[in-house]
Amino acid sequence: MNSTSPEGFALQRTNYIWMAIGIAILIIGYALMSGGAAEDPTAFSEEIFNARRITVAPIVVLIGYGTIFYAILKR
Repeated sequence: MNSTSPEGFALQRTNYIWMAIGIAILIIGYALMSGGAAEDPTAFSEEIFNARRITVAPIVVLIGYGTIFYAILKR
């Protein structure tokens, strides 16, 4: 039996759904990383070191990449 989908695509519909979910998680993770800039470009802002930017956002991004990896390898 052929392992490709009936439409001739290498992946099935569920794979693309999982991939879209992974991309959405990536967008959320990168949005969590954004911000923290100082009003004055010569001043230093401690806001870039909060837990959301250095802990939560990278974990969310890794979960997004893991979801995409799962979507590609899922049969």
